[in-house]
Formats: sequence, structure tokens, C-alpha cells
Amino acid sequence: MTTVSSLDSGAVAPVSARESLFARLKKNRLSLFGGVLVLLAVFMAISAPFLPLQDPDAVDASSRLAPIGAPGHLLGTDELGRDILSRMFWGGRITLLVSIAATLIAMIAGTFLGLVSGYFLGWTDTVISRGIDVLMAFPYFLLALTVIAILGPGLLNGMLAIALVNVPFFARIIRGSTLSLREADYVLAAKGMGAGHSRILFRHILLNSLPTLVVATTINLGFMITAAAALSFLGLGVQPPTSDWGTMLASGRQYLSSAPHTSYLPGLAIFLTVLGFNLLGDGLRDALDPRMRD
Repeated sequence: MTTVSSLDSGAVAPVSARESLFARLKKNRLSLFGGVLVLLAVFMAISAPFLPLQDPDAVDASSRLAPIGAPGHLLGTDELGRDILSRMFWGGRITLLVSIAATLIAMIAGTFLGLVSGYFLGWTDTVISRGIDVLMAFPYFLLALTVIAILGPGLLNGMLAIALVNVPFFARIIRGSTLSLREADYVLAAKGMGAGHSRILFRHILLNSLPTLVVATTINLGFMITAAAALSFLGLGVQPPTSDWGTMLASGRQYLSSAPHTSYLPGLAIFLTVLGFNLLGDGLRDALDPRMRD
């Protein structure tokens, strides 16, 4: 059994402690598969402006509902003759942009609230926690629809709506982490040395909460993609002529019997991307958990 020597003995740390995150992830084949799916979605989003794709909004009534493999249209066309391959790339770009931006907004706001609530406790914790409880009392999607009803449909408003409903998710997680770390020896030592609250919060507590935050963010991205697509499917998110996977799914559902690919392809893209983020999040959770290491 490997023993840990004192810091001044010159001994190196155990191999498992020095093992890279990627090396641990490689042991989980499902997380690798999830990472490949995520990279594929990211590649589609980033490469859309640089690939020789057709105009995603170009209408061609003569080739409407062309099947997969039709000349000049590898994945066929939709009800207006627009190239589905091009729309898949550009639509994925919009879907990921909205989802990632909403996740970052929710993460920043929720992390700040969780840190302040869990660290200061007292009336500060009471006010923030009760506000979070009020938000969590509403079903997430119903709350998002309420925000959209107030702000109006659109890309920016849809992003803000799904960001707002996910703030409690991050706030609860970081509050719990803060409660467990605020009495840690290194935090008490920092207080004893006269460190300010901001330094303790961001240098000690937040830094040691990053593994939890990374896992939560990765898993939450899958939910964000589903929520963004759902709002667009209902006509409350991205507005024409701009399209994402949700709007493609909505327009294609009318042709499930005659041209199922117009709906199946964006639906499959949503499914695989969400699956990828969930599998990657599970893998990161295991890789960052010391209890799961060999």
C-alpha cells in the first residue's frame, strides 16, 4: 500500500494523484463516446461559416422535400427546398450558442448567490434561499414560458428565460459546497491571517468548488439544449428566418409520413448532443471524485 510522506521529505506524490484528468477519463469508454459527440456538435457550430455549405435560407420550390442523397443535397431538403445539411450546421451553431450563453449566465449568477448565501449565513442566507425556493416552486419550463410571455419571443429573450430558471440549480450546488468548505482548516487559517471575505470566497472556497461546478455545468448544458430547442419548437425562441434544431424539428413534424428526414435529422442531432454532454458530465464526475480513483 502506498503511503504519503511529509512535504519536506522530497517524496513524489502517488501516481494516482498525479494522473491527468484525461487519463482518468480514458478509463470510461462512455465518457469518451460522450466527448466525441460533444466535439462533433462543437465542430458543426464552429465550422459552419468556413465550409462550402449552401445558403441555409435559400428557398428552391422545385426541389422541396428532396430525400437524403438527392443530387446537390446530401441530407435532402425541407418543405421550402432549403438544404438540410446546411441548416443542420447553422442551426446547431444557434442552438449551442444559446445553450452555452444561457448556461454561463446561470452559472455566474447562481455561483455568486450560492457563495454569498453559504458563506455569510444569517439573514443573507435566509433571503437568498427563500428567493431560490420561490423560483424552484414553479416547474422549470412553466417558469421559462412565463418569462417569455413577459419579455416576448426571440433569441435573446429565450436565452435569458432558460438562464433564469437554471440559476437555482447552480445556487443550490455551490451553497452546499460552500457550507462544507467554510469551516475547512485552510479557510480558518486564511481568516486567522487576516484574509478578506472576497479572497476567502474566490481564492479558497470557489477554487476548491471548481470540480463540482465543472460537472454541474457540463450536465446542465444538456438540459439547456433541450430547453432551447423546446422553446423554438413552440415558436417562442429563435424566430424566422433564423433557425435552430428546434425550429427545424417543428417545421418537419408536418411531413413525418412523406419526408420523415426533415424531422428525424434535427431530432437526432438534439438527442446525440444532449447524450454526449450527459455522458461527458458523468465521466467528469467520476474522474474528479477522489473516491472513484484506483
